[in-house]
Amino acid sequence: QPHGWVTSMRASSRQVATRFVPLDWQPEALQLLDEHHLVAWSHSARTRTAFAAGLSQFLASQRDLSVCVLHGRSITNLDALCQQLERQIPGPPLDRRIGGSSGVIELLRSRDQRPGRPAPRQRVILWSDADILLRADCELFGRVVDALTGVAAEMEYASDDQLLLQRTVFVGAPALDMYADDVSGQFRGWRCADDSE
Repeated sequence: QPHGWVTSMRASSRQVATRFVPLDWQPEALQLLDEHHLVAWSHSARTRTAFAAGLSQFLASQRDLSVCVLHGRSITNLDALCQQLERQIPGPPLDRRIGGSSGVIELLRSRDQRPGRPAPRQRVILWSDADILLRADCELFGRVVDALTGVAAEMEYASDDQLLLQRTVFVGAPALDMYADDVSGQFRGWRCADDSE
């Protein structure tokens, strides 16, 4: 089981599709992110967009927390994912690979160091429309999920450095919920394959 149980949450229209949204669900989501990666899904694209925007704004207002927003509509392959990660997480340019010294995993291990500000203690990667990559390349999606959850576990339990709690929120269509139910998927278990390439 990857670090942090992946909790599947249905983004209900009652919570996020109204014009004046009550702010009662965002603190609960933040509390869940202390120990879990989250999957939020809805049939409604409008509801998904409102959920991601509301959560992103709330997270950005928190002290000691950095938010990395991935716009999944344009992530259909590894190159597109790397382009977005390079814009969101400070670090050297990425090789278009998951592992290796200049790959996605190494960038995910880096810490946000911004002049004049203390390093954040938590990073949340908010991946909207994550189901787009799942549909385009299920195998790559699994490798990326494995990298995200693996680095989070490593940073929390195996790192001697200052703790950086890293969590991912996957937002998308019901395909994410189905993937969460798949016992062979990376929401449920670690990959066995070598992902150095």
